[in-house]
Amino acid sequence: MKQEKSCGAVVYAETGRGRLYLVEKMLHGHFGLPKGHVEPGENERQTAEREILEETGLRVSVDTRFREVTTYSPAPGVMKDVVFFVARAANTRTTPQPTEVESIAFLPLEKALTRLTYESDREVVRRADSYLSK
Repeated sequence: MKQEKSCGAVVYAETGRGRLYLVEKMLHGHFGLPKGHVEPGENERQTAEREILEETGLRVSVDTRFREVTTYSPAPGVMKDVVFFVARAANTRTTPQPTEVESIAFLPLEKALTRLTYESDREVVRRADSYLSK
């Protein structure tokens, strides 16, 4: 079985409308969170920061005290671990990566949960919101 690893984050911004969560619509049609494969020489935080910058144009502050791992099989014979942190964006001005991301939205919690395609992403966002609300 081939093992893969990606890292990303539940990206949020504190605004006049409250805490908003970033959701990406990918070119493949699903809605998800920014993440990507670990490159040689990177640690998990560096991977998350790089992937968020590439996919959204945002420089974020990553909090590694929140760390959730989801595991799934993206293809036969492949198991993938995805490490998620929380990351605060200073603003909501984004630039979607044209080769991967169709659009990006910052949404209130309930709208973000409704928009996300996969239950595993919804669960990570719920846990991140609970962590951030402490």
